[in-house]
Amino acid sequence: MNDEAAQALSRATWRKSSHSQRQNNCVEIATTANWVGIRDSKLSIDGPILTVTTAEWTAFTAGVKDNEFDL
Repeated sequence: MNDEAAQALSRATWRKSSHSQRQNNCVEIATTANWVGIRDSKLSIDGPILTVTTAEWTAFTAGVKDNEFDL
């Protein structure tokens, strides 16, 4: 993760899916104007974070909705 993304995400609010129903085994995301951070909720808050741009996240979520990744 680059310094710009790290600084932006350090101030961001992390949230997990409403589908997780209080479980700790899901993915959390944090969004900023330019970045989306993705992490595993089972790991500590200092665990690894996958960082993508907001444009990449938008393209990914559109692909999920369009079933592009279904086998």
